[in-house]
Amino acid sequence: MRGLLYGAIAAVALGTPSRAADQSAMPLKAPKASAAYDWTGAYVGGHAGWGVGTVGVGANAAPGEILAVPNVPLSGMLAGFQAGYNWQLANRLVLGVEADVTFVDYFGNRLAGELVEGRTSTIQANLHNFGTLRGRVGYAFGRILPYVTAGVAWGHNKIDVNYENELAPTKTLMQLGWTIGAGIDYAFDDRWSLRAEYGYVDLGARTYDSVFLDQEAMPGLRISPRIHALKLGLNYRLTPPGGSKADGADATPDWSDWSIHGQSTFIEQGYPSFNSPYEGPHSLSGASQARNTITATAFVGRRLWEGAEFYFNPEIDQGFGLSDTLGLGGFSNGEAQKSNYPVPHPNIARLFLRQTFGFVGEQEKVEDGPNQIAGKRDVSRLTFTVGKVAVTDFFDDNAYSHDPRATFMNWSLWEAGAFDYPADTIGLTWGAVAELNQKDWALRAGYFLVPVVSNVNPLDLHIPERGGYLVELETRYSVFSQPGKLRLIGWLTRANAGSYSETLDNPLFGVDITQTRRTREKYGLVANLEQAITADLGVFSRLSWNNGKTEIMSFTDIDASGSLGAVLKGTAWHRPDDKIGLAGAINGLSADHRDFIAAGGLGPLIGDGRLNYREERILEAYYAIGLTKWATLTLDYQFVANPAYNADRGPVSIFSTRLHAEF
Repeated sequence: MRGLLYGAIAAVALGTPSRAADQSAMPLKAPKASAAYDWTGAYVGGHAGWGVGTVGVGANAAPGEILAVPNVPLSGMLAGFQAGYNWQLANRLVLGVEADVTFVDYFGNRLAGELVEGRTSTIQANLHNFGTLRGRVGYAFGRILPYVTAGVAWGHNKIDVNYENELAPTKTLMQLGWTIGAGIDYAFDDRWSLRAEYGYVDLGARTYDSVFLDQEAMPGLRISPRIHALKLGLNYRLTPPGGSKADGADATPDWSDWSIHGQSTFIEQGYPSFNSPYEGPHSLSGASQARNTITATAFVGRRLWEGAEFYFNPEIDQGFGLSDTLGLGGFSNGEAQKSNYPVPHPNIARLFLRQTFGFVGEQEKVEDGPNQIAGKRDVSRLTFTVGKVAVTDFFDDNAYSHDPRATFMNWSLWEAGAFDYPADTIGLTWGAVAELNQKDWALRAGYFLVPVVSNVNPLDLHIPERGGYLVELETRYSVFSQPGKLRLIGWLTRANAGSYSETLDNPLFGVDITQTRRTREKYGLVANLEQAITADLGVFSRLSWNNGKTEIMSFTDIDASGSLGAVLKGTAWHRPDDKIGLAGAINGLSADHRDFIAAGGLGPLIGDGRLNYREERILEAYYAIGLTKWATLTLDYQFVANPAYNADRGPVSIFSTRLHAEF
C-alpha cells in the first residue's frame, strides 16, 4: 500500500499520466520521467476579463477655463483574441511574440464637462477596442510559465461633443501608445493552456481638432485613454510540444467539442414621402429616405467538461435605421440598433457559460448550430447560464417570428411589443438564467442588469436593488398531431426611472422626465402562442402589456400590443426552402404615456412634439427566397398607419430587401 502511495505521488510530481491497467498487469516500478514540456510553437486563443482606468480629457482653453472633470473613470468587461509563437531555449528561457485584439464593453458614454471660451459642452469618450503587439520573456517550470511582456498598443476611440446643446459631428480616430504587463501560463495538456495576465495599456494622447460646429472650429480636445486590464485566457497550440506527437497523442485535433459558425445580414430599407404636417425631435421624417444596416457575427463554442459549455460571439455592426431608428413604436428593422454606426463597430454580442445537470432518463439529440454544440442531453434537466446575453435568447421565443435576420423584421412582430426587457442600446445585457426542462413543459427564471437610466449603454450595478426579474412557463402540446407551444411571461424591472404623471404635474419640470428619476418598478405580462397547422404552415400570436407609468428603459414606446401572423413554406410550389410570411400588430400607449408625448415629451423612439392619439397599426408581408442552403434573399413590405400613434401623420409604406448568409 505504501508503495502504491509513493508511486502515485511520484507520478503527480513528474507530470506522468496514471495507467491503472498497466499497474495491475506489471510489477510496480518507479515511474519513468517523460520528456520535459517544451513551450516552442505557435498558438491561438481567446481571453476575457475586466478593465478599469481613465480617459484624460484636455482642451486648448483660455486661462481659467478648464475641464470640470479632467480624468473620466472607465470600467467594463473586455474580451478578445490572441495569437503568438514561443521559442524555448536549452536553459528553459522562453522568448515569444504575441498580438491580440480586445473589444471593450461599456467603456463608452463617459462624460466630462468643460468650459471653453465662456461656453459649456459635454464630451463623450467612447473607447471601442484596442490591440497590442508584444514581446514576451519567461522561464519554464515544466508546464508552468511565468512571463513579463511589453510592446506597442493601438486603439479606436470615438468622441461626441454636445456644445451648448448643439451636437458636433462624431470623430473617430486611432490612437497609438504602449503596453506592459505580466502573467502566467499553465499547460494542462499537450495542446491547451490556461492564462492569467495583467496588462497596463496607455494609448497616448491625441488631439481631436477637426470637429466643427456652425462652421466654427472648436478648441482641440486631447484624449488619452489609460487602461488596467486583468484577463483570463485559453490558448490552443497549433502543434504539439516539440512539433511532433507527444506521448502517442494524435496530432490531428478533435473538433467534436467545438461549435464554430457565422452569419452576416444586410438590410436595405426605404419609403416614399408621406403626409407630415409637423415633426419633432424623434419623428420619422416625412421626406423619402433609404437606410441600411449590416451585421457580421462569429459563434464560437467549446465544451469544457461534462455539461459545461462556453460561448463567445464577436460581432461587427454598421449602419443606420430609418431616421436614426426613431419615429415608430413598432420600428421597421429588427437589425437597426439605437446606437447607429457610420463605420464598422466591433462588439461583444455574447459571452457566457452554460452548465447543464441531467436527471437521467430519456435523451434528445442536439444538432450542431450557433451557440449549440452537437451531442445528446437528458430531456429532464436543469440548466444555468451566466454572462453577457440577450434576454430574448431565453424568453419569448417563437418558431415563426423571433429572428429579424430570418423572419419578420418589425419590432412588434419578432418580439412582444410591450415587453420592456433589460438591455443596452444594442439589445444586450449581463445576467443569469435557470431553466428546468421536462418533456411537456419548461420553467425559466432570470435576473439581468438594467441601464443606469433609460436608453443608454452603461448598466446599473446596484445588485439586487435594481435589475430585471423574469419568469416564463412554457407548455408543449399537440392539436390533431400538430405541435404547439404556449408561453406565459411575467416580468418586473426596478430601475432609476422617471414618472410621466409626476413630470407633468410639476410645471417647473416641463417635459424633463429626468427631474423625477428615482428607483421605481415597472412590470408586465406576455402571452405567446405558436401552432403548426400542417408541416408547412404555422401561425403565431402574442399579447403583451405593461403598467405604463414610468419611462421605457430598454425596448420601445409600446405599453400594450397584440400581434397575429402566419408563415408558409414553399413546398407546394417545389421551393421547400422558400417562405411566405404575413402578420399584423396593433400597438398602444397608456394614458400617462400618451399625455406625456402629447405635451411634447420624448420617448426612446417617439416624439413628434404633439400628438393626435390613435393606435399604431402595422402590417408586414415578406417572401424569403432560399438561394442556397446557407443564403436567403428576402423581399419585405410594411404598412404603418398612425406612425408613433399620431393620426396627423402617415400612413407610410416601407420597402425592404434583406440578404442573410450563415454557415
